[in-house]
Amino acid sequence: MLALAPDASSQKAGRGLATLQKWHDIGHDGGGEQPGGVWGLCKGSGSKPYQTCVDLAEPAYRCSCPSRKFPCKHALALLLLWSDGKLTAGEPPEWVREWRDSRAARVERAKTRQENAGPADPAAAARTAKRRATRVTAGLDELDTWLADQIRAGLAGAGQHGYKHWDSMAARLVDAQAPAAASTVKGLAGVAVGQPADALLTELALLRMLVAGHRRLDDLPPALAATVRQHVGYPISTEEVLATPATRDRWLVLGRQDEAADKLTVRRVWLHGRQTGRPALVLSFAAPGQALSADLVTGTVVDADLCFYPGGAALRALVSQQHGFTATPGTGEVSASTVAAALDGYAAALAADPWLDRWPMLLDEVVVTLADGQWHLIDAAGDALPLHSAAELWVLVALAGGRPVRVAAVWTPTGLQLMTAWLDGKMVAL
Repeated sequence: MLALAPDASSQKAGRGLATLQKWHDIGHDGGGEQPGGVWGLCKGSGSKPYQTCVDLAEPAYRCSCPSRKFPCKHALALLLLWSDGKLTAGEPPEWVREWRDSRAARVERAKTRQENAGPADPAAAARTAKRRATRVTAGLDELDTWLADQIRAGLAGAGQHGYKHWDSMAARLVDAQAPAAASTVKGLAGVAVGQPADALLTELALLRMLVAGHRRLDDLPPALAATVRQHVGYPISTEEVLATPATRDRWLVLGRQDEAADKLTVRRVWLHGRQTGRPALVLSFAAPGQALSADLVTGTVVDADLCFYPGGAALRALVSQQHGFTATPGTGEVSASTVAAALDGYAAALAADPWLDRWPMLLDEVVVTLADGQWHLIDAAGDALPLHSAAELWVLVALAGGRPVRVAAVWTPTGLQLMTAWLDGKMVAL
């Protein structure tokens, strides 16, 4: 529950309110297939108590307090009391039913608007798509010339180029409406400075392959064509993704990663389907000062419908509907694999999407070892994968105490990024 908090101060305040003495008219409903919700009245600074309720299926929050944080400290306290088994089942009061009805009405109105919306002018849409394709093609042709210039000039001194060298080409791609390719070019500065020359050559070759793929876009299989469009930066609306068939599963939240990207913070939440065995990636973005979405909590199992973006690997997804969530499962309920099997899965994904730079892995019975001056995770068969960084390593070493453990990590070109581990049947964030 505390992982839902937008910041540490909300966690602290929520803990302080998580006592029955501060609440009245408190309870919960639901159970079984219906998660239901929790509600209660909490005394605040004014004459009237704050009305607080949470829909456990989303989760969604409503509180009459003036806080702009979601969830606020009152909602967090209510969830803490519920998770501790201190709430009694009952019928929700009228104000909770009104809130639920209003949410259901908004969903119905949105559905009606979508159904009643007339189809877009196909001729106008075709003209817009043609104009964009012309600009993108021109931008990628310029990128192709630029790539050839980099090879002719040699890569030995590429690390001495300033950021302007890479940013100027990236800016031209932004102007050409190819933002994803622009982001890749902008990231070459870090590759040129911090990695061997062959790593830069690999990135340049992948960009050249993207240009070549775009030129043959109409001849490619649909899944590969969608992958090329994705890595160039063609937009696809949320409505289009949600219109695709949904995959319902009980999704284990393996972990999340936050990183800065230009002026935004990007949150990657990695999921694993317990029935399908399918991996999924849910992205969210926040501008400076804004809170990131925290609805998918590491260690929980979310019963949800996911709609996947088109593409060869089909990894990124949107949550179409949540039906509820539960506590973390035991180790035996989670399927994991050897290093060799995990690499086979990654190889299949890479064949479908050659530009794939992240892939989740669930590794079973691995231990930490040092080989050739670099830390690795090694399994019982003696197969090993290098670690990207030792930042999370020491937490794993301290908690595991030398025992083989199950680990969730993300494989990248620079090694494994650790996320979580199962220790004594419990899932622990690293």
